[in-house]
Amino acid sequence: MIGYVTLGTNDIARAAKFYDALLGTRGATRMMESDSFIAWTTPQGGPAVSVIKPFDKKPATVGNGVMVALAMPDKASVDAFYAKAIELGATDEGAPGPRGDNFYAGYFRDPDGNKLNAFYMW
Repeated sequence: MIGYVTLGTNDIARAAKFYDALLGTRGATRMMESDSFIAWTTPQGGPAVSVIKPFDKKPATVGNGVMVALAMPDKASVDAFYAKAIELGATDEGAPGPRGDNFYAGYFRDPDGNKLNAFYMW
């Protein structure tokens, strides 16, 4: 149902460096880009993640209650993805661990303050 998710940034170069390295751990590469927009997808296709400088030229801000959840194939992948995000400058919003009976996730904010998580469900 979801084709892509777009996150606002005030520094496209910083966002590009962060997401090239982070999403690259999942095999994602840039599929589209311009001076103010970059989108990544995996070789299998499916939903994309993108960053953009807002069209209205106003500063990008974080949506309160908005979060992007990125599916992982197992718990170890959640741990590794979360650790890579923190290594790249993300801030902790909840270390990886169980959340309920069949859900495992780690939460973080990118350098622009956008909230994401890496999760695995079984």
